[in-house]
Amino acid sequence: MELTLPLLLAILSLATANGNAVGGNTTTYIVFMDPARMPAVHASPARWHAAHLESLSIDPSRHLLYSYSAAAHGFAAALLPDHLPLLRGSPEVLQVIPDEVFHLHTTRSPEFLGLLTPAYQPAIGNLEVASHDVVVGVLDTGVWPESPSFAGGNLPPPPARWKGACEAGVDFPPSTCGRKLVGARSFSRGLRAAASGADAVGVGRRAATFRSARDRDGHGTHTASTAAGAVVANASLLGYATGTARGMAPGARVAAYKVCWPEGCLGSDILAGIDAAVADGVGVLSLSLGGGAAPYFRDTVAVGAFGAAAAGVFVSCSAGNSGPSGATVSNSAPWVATVGAGTLDRDFPAYVTLPTGARLAGVSLYAGPSSSSPSPRPAMLPLVYGGGGDNASKLCLSGTLDPAAVRGKIVLCDRGVNARVEKGAVVKAAGGAGMVLANTAASGEELVADSHLLPAVAVGRTVGDKIREYAARGGRPMVMLSFGGTVLGVRPSPVVAAFSSRGPNTVVPEILKPDMIGPGVNILAGWTAVAGPTGLAKDGRRTNFNIISGTSMSCPHISGVAALLKAAHPNWSPAAIKSALMTTAYTVDNTNSSLRDAADGSLANAFAYGAGHVDPQKALSPGLVYDISTNDYVAFLCSLDYSAPHIQVITKMSNFSCPKKFRPGDLNYPSFSVVFKKKSKRVMKFRRELTNVGPAASVYNVKVTSPESVSVTVTPTKLTFKKVGQKQRYYVTFVSKAGQGQAKPDFGWISWVNDEHVVCSPVAYTWKM
Repeated sequence: MELTLPLLLAILSLATANGNAVGGNTTTYIVFMDPARMPAVHASPARWHAAHLESLSIDPSRHLLYSYSAAAHGFAAALLPDHLPLLRGSPEVLQVIPDEVFHLHTTRSPEFLGLLTPAYQPAIGNLEVASHDVVVGVLDTGVWPESPSFAGGNLPPPPARWKGACEAGVDFPPSTCGRKLVGARSFSRGLRAAASGADAVGVGRRAATFRSARDRDGHGTHTASTAAGAVVANASLLGYATGTARGMAPGARVAAYKVCWPEGCLGSDILAGIDAAVADGVGVLSLSLGGGAAPYFRDTVAVGAFGAAAAGVFVSCSAGNSGPSGATVSNSAPWVATVGAGTLDRDFPAYVTLPTGARLAGVSLYAGPSSSSPSPRPAMLPLVYGGGGDNASKLCLSGTLDPAAVRGKIVLCDRGVNARVEKGAVVKAAGGAGMVLANTAASGEELVADSHLLPAVAVGRTVGDKIREYAARGGRPMVMLSFGGTVLGVRPSPVVAAFSSRGPNTVVPEILKPDMIGPGVNILAGWTAVAGPTGLAKDGRRTNFNIISGTSMSCPHISGVAALLKAAHPNWSPAAIKSALMTTAYTVDNTNSSLRDAADGSLANAFAYGAGHVDPQKALSPGLVYDISTNDYVAFLCSLDYSAPHIQVITKMSNFSCPKKFRPGDLNYPSFSVVFKKKSKRVMKFRRELTNVGPAASVYNVKVTSPESVSVTVTPTKLTFKKVGQKQRYYVTFVSKAGQGQAKPDFGWISWVNDEHVVCSPVAYTWKM
């Protein structure tokens, strides 16, 4: 039976309204279809998907959740076990994968990035006008539209090609959008289908109260305003970081796609958000979320991002917050920009003073018991560690502190297991007067400031060990907490955040990830009006702005800068924009020393920062770019030995051919990851192609920086360009000189240099003998 469009919409509406209608035995799956097999009788993929389910005696009114066609071909459905063999046996079906839960990777930034320097202002002024035509789509927890960061009174109407909508929902009338926030949608069918079998924990009931694009968490408002928030004077978090807040691309538009909920972000909802964003006409997509490492054909974000990139959309994703451990980076597909986190040159110092007068440094955003009450005068108070008699109390877990032991005292808490701000709430609930939050080996020397509910100072591992040793001496230990406000010009900066996830890339080791880092520690941006700065239910404070940290924060920085580049160079591909961001990044701090790692103060490397810290000024004029076409990506996927159906899942292409001689490392990527796999493979050869986007007549000479363990030969050593858009190839031979027992990775650079430009590509070397 052919479905009419009104009937199809009714089916999807019914599925939305009755998320629990199927019962508790269903599991959500994403079904990828072969578009070449769609019968001509169907006017749209959505009609075909519903009809295909009906042909297998699967009622679409009860099971169909989403139909995808812009970024992917397929649908999401809540299926019974006996449905799976029917679908997997259908020749029209390429792949059936279970839905997956993804998680969020949870001002000073424009100035730190050089966007406010006088020399840059004329270019920025022109770009702000040009960026009016760029829409940044943010897939996150939604948006608080009343935030001053989304005021757009001076902006012209949205570009004519914009097809987005402001969907009505709970506490979200369509009139909430305007000329800054030009679109808002929410996606929760995957969540509600998953909740149908989890009523015991109230997932379905909890999700029902959030059925709109309104952001009750704050994370989505923060990321959206970081990317493209309007200029807001006198912004601060309870007096901290006071100044003018602005997004990276304050002239660009914002469209919010709510795909994340208190329980997490379902892959089916994320793919629906990407699909809608591409159809709406966004120019940039920002996803501060991620899951585990998986082959790209099983990675929902990777599949959707490929479709977006093929449509000309730049996709930026957070690298994850699982550092400093190696091989933890997520979102590693080469068609996305994978962003790690670094620090700013701004800090919020706080101190723990001992009776001897020793003042131990830490950080804090504590601003008093309320926004109108000043912090109490510092005073020496008793210190207690393990205020419950066991190791769990040293972590200040809920219910572990004995009020009789901690009342009126400063409680020393080890970092780890539960949230930092939750520890403060546990101490306060037990009657503690304050908290010292001390890092352990896992978090090293990294300091992240929080707006705690009580006086609290976070300290690094070294200082923490000193305080732990002092508390263990016995007697009556005493400490005093004090707070130093906001300090600028911190040196060294940037520093790679310890939490920022690291390479190597476990999915495809020949692709170096992360790609770059951006500001991600203690970032001030917009916030929801229904949650306090800690996000805890008991936090009654309210503020228009909040300071939080994570690669979730660094990702929208890159998204906003990409919007500026897209405005400046509207004909550049997403790969060209990423190349410009990578090859112009820097790897020295403001003391002119190599970037360091916050985990232990050691020198960082390309597995931590990729190509380096983004430099928007230089990225606008990179000189040369490494461009990548959709067909190049197809050749790359072929080199991974993916099956034809798996490649079709990612690319939506039914007809493609695989080249005979193409290895993963041959992708025209702006970085190199050289993997010496066995003794017979001590010589590795790569090729790259550069496109001139600088002056018509340009000559570049190669500069190679290599470790003693590898010899590098580049041919030719000089590239001469005679016109804009001209392409030139070069070839690189890497010869391992390391012994068979080489286990430690090494790093180097291949750069193309002239008087105006330096085009740098990092090289990572690993041995798997």
